[in-house]
This record gives sequence, structure tokens and C-alpha cells, in this order.
Amino acid sequence: MCVSQDRCTEKGTPQLCDRGIEYYRAALTKGAAVGQAPECLLSMGLLRTLPGAGQRLAPVPPDLAVTGLARPLELAVLAHQEQLAELRTAFTAAEQAYRDVMRQAQLPIRLLAGEEINPALEKAVAACTEELRTAQPGGGRGADQLADALPRDLALAERGVRQRTLYQHTVRSHGPTLAYIEQVTARGAQVRTLNEVFDRVIICDSSTAFIPAGAKREAAAVLIQYPPLVEYLLKIYELMWERAEPVTYPEGHHRPRLLTDRTRRNVLRLMVNGFTDEAIASRLGMSTRTVSSHIQKASELLGSRSRGHLGYIIAREGVLDEAPDEL
Repeated sequence: MCVSQDRCTEKGTPQLCDRGIEYYRAALTKGAAVGQAPECLLSMGLLRTLPGAGQRLAPVPPDLAVTGLARPLELAVLAHQEQLAELRTAFTAAEQAYRDVMRQAQLPIRLLAGEEINPALEKAVAACTEELRTAQPGGGRGADQLADALPRDLALAERGVRQRTLYQHTVRSHGPTLAYIEQVTARGAQVRTLNEVFDRVIICDSSTAFIPAGAKREAAAVLIQYPPLVEYLLKIYELMWERAEPVTYPEGHHRPRLLTDRTRRNVLRLMVNGFTDEAIASRLGMSTRTVSSHIQKASELLGSRSRGHLGYIIAREGVLDEAPDEL
């Protein structure tokens, strides 16, 4: 008796029993008689009668046998695939109509792509009546960006809209950004710098926020008008603002304090934590050359012979645990 039923899969796929395998092996050399073959060999098509062979069964090669069983399944799969394709095609027009309407609808969270970003941003800023908060990571801003931002921000100041902006410490040595900061702060805006900023964010009043939707900020953005999310972003912004250093122009000076020692300590802190120069530059908004320059200067001051030795000296002497000094 064939025991292949005990080895069948849950979906009913036929399986060879041990006796069936041995019988098939013998049939390949000696042939097989009708009535003696295990049922699994017959159901799988591995043994079949031949015209004029009488009571004898002929073994069939496995590749031919499986083709006979698989063909109906393949035809069924093909039919289902064609049905799926027809189903998707039937919904194409409805899907396009849905996207068009959703794109134009005033949803509390919307994905903006490419050319949609600036008009939406300009509209939100123009409607701002109380306060505009922005965080601009990545170091100094380009001249074109500053030229576009300056008239808009001066106009906001004229309307009595408060403005607060967060940059990274590295803008303190970036001439074009400092020139912009000097003009907007003269009109009442507040600017602070931080060693790290989590990402770009623009918050108009307490109702509308913009954040990037990917690595390329110009490619996509998310417009958020969902109160709980805007409130969450405001809390994060306020935490960063409290940690940041004000950008002020001391009397008789044309530039704010550079915070060189603090910036260098931040570079070293990231270095000893295993960050590469590229990663440090990205986090602190500076070039990799500036990162290397800070590390080289620290090496000279501490008398190290290599980066590994510098890390050892920093750990041994507790340099980063002490109050800021000439580093």
C-alpha cells in the first residue's frame, strides 16, 4: 500500500513515498507490472501504460511527468494574470481622477513635488500674521536663496510678524549669510546658531509647517496643517532654540563671535565617536576640508602623531569633559 498520502503538502501537492522511490528506481531497469505499482507513481505520472505493452508499465522521465501535471496550473496562473491586468486597467481612469482631486484638495498633510513647493510656501508665508520660525541647516545659504529670502523677510518685519531663524555655527564665518542676518536682525528678527540642527523646517504661526520629504529638499516637501503634528514640531523647535547661541554684533565689530573653540570641540566629539569627515561635515554644516583643518589644529595643540593617537589623548586627558578652552 502506498503511504504517500502521509507526505502530501497541505495544498495537496503529490509526494513520493519511500516505497514509491524504490519501486521507481527498480522500474527504470526492469519495468513494472500493472496492479503492483504504488499509487503515488501513477498519480504523479511517473509510470504509465503504453499501447501494445499489455500488463506492463513504462517509467516516464521526471521532467516529462512534471510537465504534464504543471501545464494545467500554468494555464490557470496565466488566466489569473490576464484577469489581474484587466482589473488594474479598469481602475486606471478612476485612480487618475482620485489623484487629481486629492492633489487640489486642502488636506491637512500634503506631499508637494518640485514646482509645487515654492508657490505653497510663498502663500503660507504671505498669510503669516504672528510669527515665522525657520531652521536652516547645512551651513551658509546660497546667494540666490538669500536674495529671494531678504525682500520677503523684510516685508514680514514691516507687517509686524516676528521672525526666528536657526542656523548652524558655521554660518558665523559665511559672509553672504552674515550680511543677510545683519539686515534682518536690524529689523527685529532673532537669529541663533546651534552645533547641529535636526533638519530644515518652516513654521508659519502655529498652524502650517513645511519639512523635507527626502534627501533633496528641492525635490519634495510635506505641507502639514494637522494641529497635533504642527504642535509637535513647535516643541522640537523651542527645545533647539533654548540650546542655541544668539548671533549678536558687538559694538565696533562687523561680525559676531565665531565660536571656533566650541565648533572644534564638536568636530572632535564626533570624530572620537567614529564619524567620518564626510559625516561630520554633513552634521555640522561645513566642508570636509574645514573638518580636517579643525582636527589638524587640535593635533598640533595636543601633540598627537595620528588620529588614533589624538583620540587616545582626548580620552586620557578628558579634553572633551573640561570647560571650553583654547583648543
